Amino acid sequence: MATLPTIPQILGYIFVMALVTYLIRMLPLVIFRQKIENRFIRSFLFYVPFAVLGAMTFPAIFTSTACFLSALAGTAVAILLALREKGLLTVALAACLAVYVAEYLLKIWQ
Repeated sequence: MATLPTIPQILGYIFVMALVTYLIRMLPLVIFRQKIENRFIRSFLFYVPFAVLGAMTFPAIFTSTACFLSALAGTAVAILLALREKGLLTVALAACLAVYVAEYLLKIWQ
């Protein structure tokens, strides 16, 4: 049976997490003092937040509903409306509605 960590251990964990978080945010400011001129690196850095957000969000979409098919319906509606350049609120509400309707229909047909 595992024992609970002591107060000094917890404080040590918090210190290490704070240090790692600070280093991640501080190092780019220290390393890159001049403006980055390379177009490839600038475009890469521009798209990194979108790629990370997508990588974190997309798997959660398919595990957050009761059924894979309802998640697929919501994703399809969201992608379709996003490609038609609808607003974020419109896309989110329509995707939620699509999931709700798909869940309802799947419950009726089972």
